Amino acid sequence: MTLGIIPTPEGQKAIRGIVVDLVPESRSASQTQSTKAEAHRQRVDRNRPEPKPPIVLPVKPTIALPPKPSTKSQSWIEMSSEEMAASDISKLPSAGSGGAGDSEVAGKGPNGETLYAADWAREPTDAELGGYLPHNPQDGWGEIACKTIPGNRVDDCIEIGQSPRGSHLASAVRQAAWQFRVKPPRKNGRPMIGEWILIHIDYSFNRRDSASGR
Repeated sequence: MTLGIIPTPEGQKAIRGIVVDLVPESRSASQTQSTKAEAHRQRVDRNRPEPKPPIVLPVKPTIALPPKPSTKSQSWIEMSSEEMAASDISKLPSAGSGGAGDSEVAGKGPNGETLYAADWAREPTDAELGGYLPHNPQDGWGEIACKTIPGNRVDDCIEIGQSPRGSHLASAVRQAAWQFRVKPPRKNGRPMIGEWILIHIDYSFNRRDSASGR
């Protein structure tokens, strides 16, 4: 609705009045609702979080197996005549014999060390052995393991075995060992002082020689 003054043509009396311009209410209301809806939509669009890009998982690579050989591999190894001769096991030294000039390996020591067979620098005498024999000894043997020390001597001896059982012959050998003269074992021609050796003494009381050492 508007207000205005309409001019009066000449010769006519001026008429005072009010001009009313009516606008449909429904038209104005629809425009207002449309404006509000647009504003609401813009606010929603501004507050709506931006969508995250999709996560793309890597594709598991395919491992191609190598092609199988078309022919079977040989089950033997080609060797020359010299290599065949060197691999001949019949020419290998027997167990415990060692190389040329090496001492014979007799077993394992008290803590797993290599135990070498004794090589006498001088065999013990009956007098050296007899002073430690038990009362009424019988034929048999005694074994001990000793550590070699400088001067062809031994130390730290321990009893290994004896026969017959309970004969105390191993104890007799151990007590007499401080008098023994034994060469240190050798390897590649070099003496190895501090290695362990096996000392075996055989006793026989029915012959003139009462004992022999090996």
